[in-house]
Amino acid sequence: MGKLFVISGSSGVGKGTLLKLFMEKHNDFKLSVSCTTRKPREGEEHGKNYFFITKDEFQNLINNNEFLEWAEFSGNMYGTQKAYVEKKLSEGKNLILELDTTGALNVKKAMPEACLIFILPPSFEELEARLRGRHTESEEAIQKRLESVKIEIKRSKQFDYKVINDELEKALLSLENIMCK
Repeated sequence: MGKLFVISGSSGVGKGTLLKLFMEKHNDFKLSVSCTTRKPREGEEHGKNYFFITKDEFQNLINNNEFLEWAEFSGNMYGTQKAYVEKKLSEGKNLILELDTTGALNVKKAMPEACLIFILPPSFEELEARLRGRHTESEEAIQKRLESVKIEIKRSKQFDYKVINDELEKALLSLENIMCK
């Protein structure tokens, strides 16, 4: 039986970079594939990047309680199917879900054996500097993100582990110590 890991963290903490490095070193882990109602972007493949489905199909999955977690972002729906996760775990695959804190805590309710890992910035000030350094969002959007960060950090108290991403190699080693034991 494989193990289920859920990685969460605020925007700008570097969880994507950290996960990419982890996956390059550990091919016995697999990133979960979520369902979405959004249209595929160029280069994305059904079943590899996402399962691209219609809003009606998504609603049927909700109605039949087939998601471990689901959410709506920017008018599109995203969700993790229970059957997909259970199948991969029964095949002996170690599976990683990258979710927001709400989704992570919903997975933990449904599958208490899931290991929740929260990636933290070195400090709130450093995270703010990273978000501002991207130059991709308005001041209003940055303030909204920073308010969300405060809520997410409070929720992280319910996670099994916290990893501070101050130095990438050190954070990667911490992640490996948790996930590869």
